[in-house]
Amino acid sequence: MKMFKSVLVSVVLSSMLGFSSLATAAQVNVNKASAEEISDNLSGIGMVKAQRIVEYCQENSCVKPEDLMNVKGVGVKTIEKNRDNLKFSESM
Repeated sequence: MKMFKSVLVSVVLSSMLGFSSLATAAQVNVNKASAEEISDNLSGIGMVKAQRIVEYCQENSCVKPEDLMNVKGVGVKTIEKNRDNLKFSESM
């Protein structure tokens, strides 16, 4: 019985953590978003990388996910984790 409770608690906590991260993720237009919006909504991107993304996309107008790989610290894994949440349109 103790083992069952342990497993149940683990499953419930894992589910809650998984759902909370899904709930906070939103699509981000990297050509228009602020660094804060990018870091809040994309996985594995903190404020430093987010600021680099903002600066790069302002200078280069990003049009596809692979463009972000030109930003220091952003690689294939980061792109794949966030592919569904990345949007691209003309800069302001």
